[in-house]
Amino acid sequence: MSGEEYDSEMDYSDSDCGDPGYEDYYNVQPWGGEVDNDVDPDQNRRDPEYAIYDCLRVDEVERLLNENVEVLSNSLRITPSLAKVLLHAQNWALQDIISKYRTNASNLLITSKIRPVPLVDSTSGIKSLKGGLCSVCVTIHSADKFSTLMCGHSFCKDCWCMHFEVQITQGISTGISCMAQDCDVLVPEDFVLSLLTKPNMRERYQQFAFCDYVKSHPQLRFCPGPNCQIVMRSKEQRAKRVMCSSCKTVFCFRCGMDYHAPTDCNTIKKWLTKCADDSETANYISAHTKDCPKCHICIEKNGGCNHMQCYNCKHDFCWMCLGDWKAHGSEYYECSRYKENPNIAHESVHAQAREALKKYLHYYERWENHSKSLKLEEQTLEGIKMRINKKVMTASGTWIDWQHLFEAASLLARCRYTLQYTYPYAYYMEPGPRKELFEYQQAQLEAEIENLSWKIERAETTDRGDLENQMDIAEKRRVTLLKDFLEFHVSKDVIQYAKSSLPDKEHFYGLQRLSIVYV
Repeated sequence: MSGEEYDSEMDYSDSDCGDPGYEDYYNVQPWGGEVDNDVDPDQNRRDPEYAIYDCLRVDEVERLLNENVEVLSNSLRITPSLAKVLLHAQNWALQDIISKYRTNASNLLITSKIRPVPLVDSTSGIKSLKGGLCSVCVTIHSADKFSTLMCGHSFCKDCWCMHFEVQITQGISTGISCMAQDCDVLVPEDFVLSLLTKPNMRERYQQFAFCDYVKSHPQLRFCPGPNCQIVMRSKEQRAKRVMCSSCKTVFCFRCGMDYHAPTDCNTIKKWLTKCADDSETANYISAHTKDCPKCHICIEKNGGCNHMQCYNCKHDFCWMCLGDWKAHGSEYYECSRYKENPNIAHESVHAQAREALKKYLHYYERWENHSKSLKLEEQTLEGIKMRINKKVMTASGTWIDWQHLFEAASLLARCRYTLQYTYPYAYYMEPGPRKELFEYQQAQLEAEIENLSWKIERAETTDRGDLENQMDIAEKRRVTLLKDFLEFHVSKDVIQYAKSSLPDKEHFYGLQRLSIVYV
């Protein structure tokens, strides 16, 4: 089935995957109301995080995969088992497989490990129709006790069966290869199932094979939620946010980890690995308390907002840098950015190591702080719910009257989640104009988030119009940052593909110009 035919079987739609009542950082409707589905499609597509995807059950995925197998099997006149080996090896690129097969079938079968490389000696293990000695169990058998793979290697059925059971026990299915030394020819499904005698082994083999097929398909990804059987299907293999319709897990379609825009997949993997490796070093900054910079009394952070007010002397200061909040509005850029030492390359190795640790802790502290703020703001939201319930019960308004507070809390969580993931991105960026622009936009977003958080925590005394205006400003800052830097990743992917696919420099630079125009 071609890509067009495959897509036509089930249209991509984001409407199949959402649950209006589910609370996550992007789709929160905490009052239990319905999400407005009458949204302008063009407006959705202008959203840098917009993705079209389906949430499929296992039986739906099996049907789609089997349709591809059937089309390839009929087109090339091969068994379905060999078609599965080809599709799995070639990442389910159906039309490419058909084209390569018709151009050079032998080369395709060799690269897909269906046939052995001609230079490899494949005579070892080959038996005549009269039977003989199995080189694995060193036992003489009649011819009907042997089974021969496409490479020509033949072993007794009991040895094949034992080989398969050992491999399946280790979680291997589509990767099972010939038992002969130095032979990497893969064993097709029909060969395995014809020799496996235990029903539980056959079932496990088929389960593992299905998982392998999904993982090798560029348009499919298992939901990483615990014990979830849903498979996500997206036309574009991009780092887009998707949400499972069953367990409500939100993750990045490309890498399967927690959604991490604007940081790209490789960078967030490096960052999380570094955080895990350096967790003991960073433990000292995980405390919830700091001293007031004016009266020096110990203060505990019990809310998500970084705009702190000392309960003793009423001094307003920034939790991150301890600077005076009144002068902080114009200095937020200095608070959130890391000041590189321009002469560090000429310093000693120990000085460079200290500088590297200082830089890491600067970004880690802010990353961790926003993670904690998200959790604290969940508590703030629960407190708002309780107060609003009390007001509704005393006839001081209806849920509709207070709906804007929940919308503000949802937006705050979304903005802070994005802000948290800007710090790994900034940590790995090379110094230069682009990093300066990013840090400026990061600081602008952070300032508006803290203003919004401050207003929400004082919701009952905040003017509704003032709150909604602050919501609009914060969301615009978030979208602007994402558009500038998510689309930069898209442009890089297009250019990298062009560079690897087009040896002609003139064609490459032409496509580079086109990619920038489209982005």
